[in-house]
Amino acid sequence: MTNFLKARALALLIPAALLAGAWGAQLIGGLYPCEMCHWQRWPHYAAVLLALLAFVPALPTRLLVTLAALAIAVSGAIGVAHAGVEYHWWHGFTACTKTIGSGPVTIDDLMKAPIVRCDAPQWTLFGVSLAGFNAIISLGGALVISGLLLRRNRAR
Repeated sequence: MTNFLKARALALLIPAALLAGAWGAQLIGGLYPCEMCHWQRWPHYAAVLLALLAFVPALPTRLLVTLAALAIAVSGAIGVAHAGVEYHWWHGFTACTKTIGSGPVTIDDLMKAPIVRCDAPQWTLFGVSLAGFNAIISLGGALVISGLLLRRNRAR
């Protein structure tokens, strides 16, 4: 398998796996995402779309994989920002409030809504939050993809 094919596969698999984990944590694990958690998902959605388009031969596949790697890195950077808020290294960028449906919000609606704060991780493993894991995996994955795109294939 050439370096480009590996990069293209990783550009699809990394964001897809991270999104599957995020949605699994939400739907199965009951971990409601805060606003900054949602911010981290958007670049991964874009990366999946770009990586899927990179499988279409008529399109500029190398450019699409490069853009997917960039989108993955953006999610990782947002993950760093979010982890920093969770560890109280800096103040948050949002009030991290939950919108409750459409229409007017009553006091009763607010009292029943789950409170999800951006500055308090809901889950950690070895002291690393989900935002921290997203930062590590996304930035590391973007570096690996970029390295594969830059590396020339060597004859065996």
